[in-house]
Amino acid sequence: MPPPGEEDPLIADIERLAAPRAFPDGTPYRSLGVREVSRIAAAAGVAPRDVELAALEREILPERYARNFRSFSFAEQAALLRGRVAVVGLGGLGGAVSEVLARLGVGRLTLIDGDRFEESNLNRQLFSTVDVLGAPKAETAALRIRAVNPTIETDPRVAFLTAENGRDLLAGCQAAVDCLDNLPSRFVLEEACRGLGIPLVSAAVAGASGHVTTVFPEDRGLRAIYGEPASAPRKGAEAAFGTLPFAVWFLACLECAEVVKILLRRGAPLRGVLFLADLTEGFFERVRLGPAAEAASRPPQGPEAPSAA
Repeated sequence: MPPPGEEDPLIADIERLAAPRAFPDGTPYRSLGVREVSRIAAAAGVAPRDVELAALEREILPERYARNFRSFSFAEQAALLRGRVAVVGLGGLGGAVSEVLARLGVGRLTLIDGDRFEESNLNRQLFSTVDVLGAPKAETAALRIRAVNPTIETDPRVAFLTAENGRDLLAGCQAAVDCLDNLPSRFVLEEACRGLGIPLVSAAVAGASGHVTTVFPEDRGLRAIYGEPASAPRKGAEAAFGTLPFAVWFLACLECAEVVKILLRRGAPLRGVLFLADLTEGFFERVRLGPAAEAASRPPQGPEAPSAA
């Protein structure tokens, strides 16, 4: 803190380097560019995220978020920057979720996956390229996020989430996003979130179809979709139908929308609701999951629920 009566040099630099701009409709605003954020952070010895937060408090808009505004207010953009979210599984769903959250400005991302990229990932996994085959997904994801938005603080964890390490991996997060590819791991993740008292956004894809829901700690959750863990299969319908990239990225974007609702506490999360999408038929439906006992005893309807990312 500067001495009483003296202006904070960080704030002085932000005010000095803010530039006048206008939105497409002509409304003026003050902007702080990417290079200016980096310069100010280096001069002040602080993280770029701190510079962006200080700018937003003064209604100076970091230019990288200009197209988020006025869907988000200054305060809401700052809330996203203060947020911390875990993305568990960094394949098809997880790669797209991580990138969208970083571009939105969710300030801290814990990136969890013990797997490495292989050739079969290339059809749908955003971070997979020929050059990174064999590389750890978590570390590759962190490098990509830093290239897209170096303001975001990434915490890559090259590990598979288990009952033993789940709470430690998710500690400090406000929400977790389920981007896993098997049902047993999904149930382990749900229990870790329940133990920490944080919501879980879960999606699954099979072929050109998929679903998404949001589970809060006191909810019945995944059991209302898949039944009890002991009787659930390891894999869902993706074993028969594969996983198509346009369906993966569509469901990933729905997961990101749920994360925004949680972090900003606005809108209606898909709590107790399974949002179903069939992109071949252009079919979308919201299914109420219903009371816990009733949901668990009801025989399965239609095709097997997907589980893959």
